[in-house]
Amino acid sequence: MFNSRWILRAGLVLASLLSSALTWAAPPILVLNSLSASVSIIDPVTYTEIKRVPVGKEPHHIYMTPDGKSALVANATGNTITFIDPKTGDIQRTLADMVDPYHLRFSPDMKWFVTAANRLNHVDIYKWQAKGSGFEPVLAKRIPTGKTPSHLAINTTSTVVYASLQDSDELMAVDLATQKPLWVVPVGKTPADIFLTSDDKNILVALTGGTGVQVYDVSNGPAKLVKTIQTGDGAHAFRSQGDKRHLFVSNRSANTISRIDLQTMTVVDTYKTPAGPDCMEVLADGKTLLVTARWAGKLAVIDLEKKVVVKTVAVGKSPHGVWTLNYASRS
Repeated sequence: MFNSRWILRAGLVLASLLSSALTWAAPPILVLNSLSASVSIIDPVTYTEIKRVPVGKEPHHIYMTPDGKSALVANATGNTITFIDPKTGDIQRTLADMVDPYHLRFSPDMKWFVTAANRLNHVDIYKWQAKGSGFEPVLAKRIPTGKTPSHLAINTTSTVVYASLQDSDELMAVDLATQKPLWVVPVGKTPADIFLTSDDKNILVALTGGTGVQVYDVSNGPAKLVKTIQTGDGAHAFRSQGDKRHLFVSNRSANTISRIDLQTMTVVDTYKTPAGPDCMEVLADGKTLLVTARWAGKLAVIDLEKKVVVKTVAVGKSPHGVWTLNYASRS
């Protein structure tokens, strides 16, 4: 006789097999649950969670490999990086011995791979080298930083990486070729995400400990403050709209998202969100904005034309990063 526990287990196995074999109408949406050590795989048509895959401890941010075949999930306290198939949401492999990979970026020329060790106060610069049929990072230099390196940005010429130092209230620049710091300047309170404009001239710094975004000129020497844009309490993460003009910033304490015009450096729209908006993704059609609501435990879907939340999806604890292969331009 079959008991209920066996039936439940069989059902879960069958669901997993079906999801792995599923032909997606569009690539799935990946949501990183930082306090659940998992990734929610979301159907982009029905906006339902199809499955939840385990990864390392504290997955926070995600980025695609140079060959476009894998999405890299950085598991900070797990000291690992999980490779996920961006077309199916299946785990491909795990890269061990990565020291506190909180945030991660590839240089545009795909020669350098950089991670920020949020709790251990250093930035690691790797060479991304071919190994067999794949690629592996080879550590070039570990660079000590101020307190709590948070987010990274790399210029279009692949020569400089910038890092926000969250608990030192600083912005740092490092030469990629020599792996030597170029300068460190003070900024506003608790800097988090940073966004470098496509001309490499200005860098925007989200002040989680403040009420807005600072704009710095980094085109010649150490960063110089140009302007402060008032957006809302707890300005935290950026995502470009993909139209080469507008930039979104999530205001985590205000429960809003601000849309910034990069030509005038002013706020032109504001969107209300569930509690604790954090990382964002814009779908390829340019009409839909996804945002993780960390305090609500949800992924929110925003219609940019109607300026309203049209759907929420319950995910794991403290959802942070969100990503899909079906994304709008990031410039």
